[in-house]
This record gives sequence, C-alpha cells and structure tokens, in this order.
Amino acid sequence: MSVNVLYKTAARATGGRDGQSGTLDGNFSVKLATPKELGGAGGEGSNPEQLFASGYAACFIGAMKFVASQGGTAKVPADATVTATVGIGPRSEGGFGLEVALAVSLPGVERAAAEELVAKAHEVCPYSNATRNNIDVKLSVV
Repeated sequence: MSVNVLYKTAARATGGRDGQSGTLDGNFSVKLATPKELGGAGGEGSNPEQLFASGYAACFIGAMKFVASQGGTAKVPADATVTATVGIGPRSEGGFGLEVALAVSLPGVERAAAEELVAKAHEVCPYSNATRNNIDVKLSVV
C-alpha cells in the first residue's frame, strides 16, 4: 500500500526514556522521564506512552470531523473529547507491547449515531490504521 504523503515532520530524541525529545523545527520540545512502574524514577517529564495517547486522541477527533464532513453521519460537537488510555507491558511472546482504549464523548449526539461515527472514524484515522492488527484498540462511547 502506498501513501500520498502531504506532510512530514521529524523529531529527535536523546537519552532514551530519561532524556529529551523535540521536533527538528523547534516547535515542540519535551523532557522525558521513565515511570516508576517501568523501573524509572518517575518525577517530572513525560513518557512516550503519554505522547502517543495525546497524539492519538487529537488525531481521532480529526478523523471524526473528516468523516462528518463527508456527510451521512452526526456532526462532531465543539465540546467533543477523546480520552486515549495507553498501556505498556511485557508480551507473552517476548518484548513489550501496547494496548489502547479510546473513550469518546460526543455531547448531544444520539448513542447509535455516535457509535456509527466512532466506528467510521476508526476506519480512516491514521493512528488506527497504523495500529490495526498490531495492538488491541478498544473503542467506547461515553
């Protein structure tokens, strides 16, 4: 499958989970810290799972807006939210794996219409497409 790339960005990390990362254009920079649950000191700083959760949540709202713009589904209210919960841990096959849960709130949208919109967005969202058949992604309308 090929992709007609319309936008690219690049980021560089140093120091791994206890370092820093940022985009090469300087628009984004973050201090990194390993959570205690993964053997780190915790403390100030973000971790890759938090960054992934933030990106996936924002992208999924964009995917819902795209689907709604194509017609045939509910509109996305201005106060819509997506809470992405990302878990990490050892896999039974070795190495580490991720799991994701997306909790979508669409105030004022009938449940059946909200579920249809979420399902269609999951088909077009680039994060969903990147994770499909790789990690477990659970969707819920809250």
